[in-house]
Amino acid sequence: MPSSVATFAELIAGCTRAAVHLEMRDAYAVDEEAEAFNAWRNGFRHDPGDRASWWRPWLDLIQETVSRGVVVRRARIVSEPVTEYIRYEHSGTFTNVAAGEQVRWLPRRRASDIALPGNDFWLFDDRVIRWNHFTGDGAWAGQEVSEDPTAAKLCAEAFESVWARAVPHDQYDIH
Repeated sequence: MPSSVATFAELIAGCTRAAVHLEMRDAYAVDEEAEAFNAWRNGFRHDPGDRASWWRPWLDLIQETVSRGVVVRRARIVSEPVTEYIRYEHSGTFTNVAAGEQVRWLPRRRASDIALPGNDFWLFDDRVIRWNHFTGDGAWAGQEVSEDPTAAKLCAEAFESVWARAVPHDQYDIH
């Protein structure tokens, strides 16, 4: 039976002003990233000078979205010292930035007084939420899309509060 949940590509294609993403986990066990994470663990690092080796469909999508005038921002709330997975994410985030995404990092201890939703999310034009669900060990457990105005307001306010305190990617030192 086909899914009635809009795909991410459909949601971002319908976005006209802003797409924001809040990540709050210290580790993700997403199957499609396992090979890249293991390669990173074994010493592989993307070469910023060899764009062809790391450019991928996700980055094309973000670049196309930004070129339409949509502002794409990602904030990550992380525990410190950071986990190995966050080190991995940080080392590859320059690719997101190269595609036009703005990325900031917020140490979890600086988020204690921010009202945060219970799940990671994407918020499109302050109106449509794509909740990302994960199991306790970080495996992908699915998504749901909501246009609940109360939840959208919570997500927008939470994201802006995190963004205001967070450190831009190029200034965040994970060591």
